[in-house]
Amino acid sequence: MLQRFRRRAIPAAQGDDQAAPSVERGRGGDGDGDAGHRLRGPSTLHAFNRYEIKYLVDTAAAAELRREIERRLDPDRHNGVSGYGIWSVYYDTRHLRFYWEKIEGLKFRRKLRIRHYGDRFAVGADTPVFVEIKQRVNRVTQKRRVRLPYRDALRLCDRRELVEHDPSQRAFLEEVLDLVLRLDLRPTAITGYQRHAYIGRDADVGLRVTFDQRVRGRDRDFHLGADAGNRLIIPAGKTVVEVKADERVPYWLTDLTARRDMQVVRVSKYCQSVEAYGLAPRSIFHVPDHDLDLDLDRSTVLSEA
Repeated sequence: MLQRFRRRAIPAAQGDDQAAPSVERGRGGDGDGDAGHRLRGPSTLHAFNRYEIKYLVDTAAAAELRREIERRLDPDRHNGVSGYGIWSVYYDTRHLRFYWEKIEGLKFRRKLRIRHYGDRFAVGADTPVFVEIKQRVNRVTQKRRVRLPYRDALRLCDRRELVEHDPSQRAFLEEVLDLVLRLDLRPTAITGYQRHAYIGRDADVGLRVTFDQRVRGRDRDFHLGADAGNRLIIPAGKTVVEVKADERVPYWLTDLTARRDMQVVRVSKYCQSVEAYGLAPRSIFHVPDHDLDLDLDRSTVLSEA
């Protein structure tokens, strides 16, 4: 039912243009905070390059794929039985500049967000969150982020004030502040979902495969801890599978996706949320209206969890 997605096959072997070094800086102790925030490494400021490949698959098929993946990769220790929550507030201009850059497929594009890992209802002023700039340069995804107490993240992005920081964080915080001020950014959409993640070992170090289900969103009540309603922005019967690699996708994984006839799709959770609430017309790259309509009866129940 997803004929409107743009699809392209992934070859069994990636060319040299798929290689990019992983970059990380500012390593230090984990610091305080809930377990969900220690998922993303020990640094308060870090950056890395990677390649990201997305698929949209039936949830039943995703469960079978997870069982195969588990033979090769280690489960993230925070997976548990039901995975862990990820909630993000995305910032954009009044005219949705970042949204349109994604839809138009610009070779250089970026977006700003505040992200929380874990239980959204536990978010308070002192809760550690990440302020992130995620950008795409040709086929490489680059992410830079800093961990801050939620109150400071809001001061930076909403009140547009420079917050207390370690000297190593200054350049990044000033870049965020410049973006917010120069482009007049404001909260635009929230996304949330449950994730199961798997991590490469041995020869596959740097590989990460994630399975995102119950993908929801909203266009108001932008406090991460708000007791606000959400709606499904990806059909309940679909799972977003994402392969993330520092250099190249291993042969065994490309063979696995080929055997299952998995096709790469262009799908953005942020864009899905923007379109689901009518902030922009639905694009040909995202789940069409009739696919979401099939889940309307279930969305009220699922969205509140």
